[in-house]
Amino acid sequence: MTDEPVQIIARGPRTVAEAAATAMDADPGLEGVTYSIIEEDEAKGVWRIDAFPTSDSEAEALRRHLEGYGELKVIVEKLADADWLEMALSGLPPVRAGRFFIFGMHDRGRTPVNAVNLRIEAGAAFGTGHHGTTVGCLAAYDSLLKRRRFRKVLDVGAGTGVLAIAAARTGSAVTVGTDIDPVSVRIARENARVNHASSRFVRANGLAHRTVADEAPYDLVFANILARPLVWLSHDIRSALKPGGVAILSGLLRSQARYVLAAYLSKGFRLERRIGRDAWATLILRRG
Repeated sequence: MTDEPVQIIARGPRTVAEAAATAMDADPGLEGVTYSIIEEDEAKGVWRIDAFPTSDSEAEALRRHLEGYGELKVIVEKLADADWLEMALSGLPPVRAGRFFIFGMHDRGRTPVNAVNLRIEAGAAFGTGHHGTTVGCLAAYDSLLKRRRFRKVLDVGAGTGVLAIAAARTGSAVTVGTDIDPVSVRIARENARVNHASSRFVRANGLAHRTVADEAPYDLVFANILARPLVWLSHDIRSALKPGGVAILSGLLRSQARYVLAAYLSKGFRLERRIGRDAWATLILRRG
């Protein structure tokens, strides 16, 4: 292989595909790989993993990993020499999640009057609103808003900033987002400006950044990241929340929900609701 963009596709039974994805998340050499897992053919029970490695070595390690699951059929396809990310995003339809309507510039003339319309441009950041984890978080938040409002909201691993911006647009006075990627922070700030949201975004690994600490404790914390970081941050998220505060956690497969939930139950949280979308799970937890 040469250093040119490729996509690795693996197809097989759901249990095998989920096991392969879980093992990827647990492998330090692969946990940073961008991938999705969806049900491709319900009638035949076929699930599909699409992965986008960023180097030859990562692609080779990922291919070997997936081929290690004998029931997965693995193929490697070269991506066209084009801005394929921009092309893909331009074809994404808008998404409705409860009261929220997420759209890109190409759909700016199609916004409904009875929704909280959020224009989110992803660029190189995660979180267009189409992924099952983002939709799950927005659906969870929408259900909570039917009972109460949240004055202070923290979004850990903000990506495009869609969750913090959604909170700001529905009345939260303080909304802070963090991400380890400086490009994501820049994109989130631009999205906040476009949506006339007061959300602030900072580059941070964890919750120790001064901007985050100065606004604590929070009424609600979003954390749409990966399963292992969710577990690692369970103590810090508890400390950042007010007693009775709510955590909305996602970025985890349904098969990982028990692992993450156990970590938070041990910190005094209680489970209020679990939302499933495709292979993904979203947990709504309340600090005791």
